[in-house]
Amino acid sequence: MVLPILAVIGGLIVLVLSSDRFVDGAAATARHFGMPSLLIGMVIVGFGTSAPEMVVSTLSAMQGSPGIALGNAYGSNIANIGLILGITAIISPITVSSKILKKELPILSLLTLLSIVLLYDLNLSHFDAALILVLFALLIFWSVYQGLKEGNDRLAEEIDEEVPSPLSMKRAVLYLIFGLLFLILSSRVLVWGAVEIARYFGVSDLIIGLTIVAMGTSLPELASSILAAQKGEHDIALGNVIGSNLFNTTAVVGIAGAIHPFAIDPMVVSRDMLVMSLLTLSLFVIGYRFKKDRQGRINRFEGIGLLLCYFGYTAYLIQSTLI
Repeated sequence: MVLPILAVIGGLIVLVLSSDRFVDGAAATARHFGMPSLLIGMVIVGFGTSAPEMVVSTLSAMQGSPGIALGNAYGSNIANIGLILGITAIISPITVSSKILKKELPILSLLTLLSIVLLYDLNLSHFDAALILVLFALLIFWSVYQGLKEGNDRLAEEIDEEVPSPLSMKRAVLYLIFGLLFLILSSRVLVWGAVEIARYFGVSDLIIGLTIVAMGTSLPELASSILAAQKGEHDIALGNVIGSNLFNTTAVVGIAGAIHPFAIDPMVVSRDMLVMSLLTLSLFVIGYRFKKDRQGRINRFEGIGLLLCYFGYTAYLIQSTLI
């Protein structure tokens, strides 16, 4: 039992470090090729921070552990809003000034509700996966269009300050390649350890995916959002979460389903997707202002509320395994 625990701990540590290097390398490489800052923030960074979830869910689906694949995606979404945005807002209330993020909030809410409709029959089929991946492609196309259209957005200004421009092209490519390589290797180790722990304690791989794996793969977003909040870069802090959740809901779930269609535990829809949807809708309500002259804002009180929701959900999951 010691080896699987060490595999999970070591896998998570290498996963976080390699993900950070992968994002830095991808962003710096994109900058060398002249990609606009807003596109780097919306596509490159959004994809990079979701790379751990994407790789872990893909490997889980290939190894016949659909619970970890789905639990990782939806559990990460719950952790991103409840844990990460909760902590970030407590540290520094989040002001939403980016026009792009205000447009992404309702899109995320709609995609979350659509996911429930598609998976309500408790089956993730090839058709469902294909439809989700088509939505992902449309999302990328829309992101590129908006990134080119809104060149002077507040998010672009914050990305300019954060993207590691001093990196040479050679170092950026090395960060990109080796970051991805260690990301894949650490994910394989993490998935193996998580499955072995689940078997040993008789816990479903879904619960492991929703808790240990989901929290671990969300660590890059937690670190980057806290750092951004401390610097007053609120749009990056919120953009990390929205971008990651959009990728998780579409690309991560779609790829897993395309590799290995599988039946879904009824609790995923009635419990996990319900919690994810409620948190997403609450984020839309508290982070979006319907009057054009007002900025969205997530204050400390709302941050505490998000954090309590996450702890309550996690406590319920743990209690359900003990019964």
